[in-house]
Amino acid sequence: MLPHLSPAVAGALRTALRRAGYTTDGVRDLLGHSAHAALGRGEVEPAFRASRDGGELGVLVRLLLLGAAEPDAAVTAALAPLAPADAAAAGLLVPEGTGWRAALDLRPYGDDDGDWWVLADLDARRQQRDHVTGVGAASVTLAAATVRRPVGTLLDLGTGCGVQALHAGRHAAAVTATDVAPRALAMARATFALNELDVELLDGPWLAPVAGRRFGQIVSNPPFVPGPARVDYVYRDSGQAGDAALAGLLRALPGHLEPGGVAQLLGSWLHVRGEDWPDRVRSWLPDGVDAWVVQREVADPNLHVGTWQRDAGLDLASPDARAQAGAWLDWMERERVEAIGFGFVTLRRTDGAPAVVFEDVRGDVEDPLGPETAGWLDRVDWLRAHAGDDALLGAPLALAPTVVLERYAEPGAEGWTEVGAAVARMDGPRWRHEVDGPAAALLAGCQGALALGELVELLAVAHDRPAGELVAATLPAVRELVRHGVLVPAGS
Repeated sequence: MLPHLSPAVAGALRTALRRAGYTTDGVRDLLGHSAHAALGRGEVEPAFRASRDGGELGVLVRLLLLGAAEPDAAVTAALAPLAPADAAAAGLLVPEGTGWRAALDLRPYGDDDGDWWVLADLDARRQQRDHVTGVGAASVTLAAATVRRPVGTLLDLGTGCGVQALHAGRHAAAVTATDVAPRALAMARATFALNELDVELLDGPWLAPVAGRRFGQIVSNPPFVPGPARVDYVYRDSGQAGDAALAGLLRALPGHLEPGGVAQLLGSWLHVRGEDWPDRVRSWLPDGVDAWVVQREVADPNLHVGTWQRDAGLDLASPDARAQAGAWLDWMERERVEAIGFGFVTLRRTDGAPAVVFEDVRGDVEDPLGPETAGWLDRVDWLRAHAGDDALLGAPLALAPTVVLERYAEPGAEGWTEVGAAVARMDGPRWRHEVDGPAAALLAGCQGALALGELVELLAVAHDRPAGELVAATLPAVRELVRHGVLVPAGS
């Protein structure tokens, strides 16, 4: 049964959830740190124990988060003014004995500006082809990397249960969401109704539902799992072999952006024997776009296949799972796939000389990448406006306030001997650049008062080197330092 929340049902359910405190903070406070952390690991018993004396909120946690059947009287009280029978008619509950059990996953989700509720399929349905995932790691990752600036129109391509559209409602005047799966569209529609969000929902594959339209921003968590040309699960499999779907999407997206519009998406690309992965992805980009491609993870074929089989809830030792894994790995061997990269792609439609940058950012990044992406776009604009050497030399620059100078040494017979230095940002992706003595001195002088050219001339005198030689050696590094936000235009 597909969920359908009428305005009356959505309003009554919203009232019940708010009254009980069924929010991210409310659930966390009820469970406590230890039980909440255990629930995040899939360990449910601590949460059951912590919710025993939780009143109506405890009932909702057990019913909606933990998958327990709860007595009719308790559910009636917790969901009031929504009657359990009306919730069942809307596809939210199913009767069990003398009580009720959740038919869908309904959980709180939020950001610094407030809370929402998200409807998705229960894990018990995970192996169904049209399973609709909830708030997973990929959704959260994309949301944290998305630029949050006011925009007129935003497209959420492949909305699933609607997570990206919820965030978009905070900063976009009009939100359009598409999906090819009827079940996903029903989940998203119910999620938007529950959260009083007005979203244009369109049915169809890829960009077909918005043919001829352009948007100020596009976000997408598309089916990005490379493998044979098949669709085992709609949410992850494109039906095209390898990374062909991502290639086609990157070629097509800029045509749906307004001038200056930005598209951001998750993606996976193949590392093919004898090919350089940035060259592979670069070949998919059309003219007239800035592109920032950030590789966050690289998995070998065995890890890749095992990860996604576990994600689907398969018994990896079963004959069916082994057959699927074998076909997947055979395909990778034929295609000479050595590894699979995963990360973010940011595109911006531009009339200027495009900036196309590929970077590896492995490991944990403590800060969300959304502000860093917005800063990267701004810095690319600034660099484009200062593309000439004279323009860059005439600009006053300053070290970003989070930058530190690191010096490192190695032990020797006479104590420590300094062997190098680096400047590093202590926020964002923690960009780090090796510097020699003259470069460190130049950066120390970047305090926003003098133009870069004046600092280079002073450095040339101090080190008895020709100014032209220093300019040739310095400007490429300065541009990279600006792109990484180590150096910033004075006053910014």
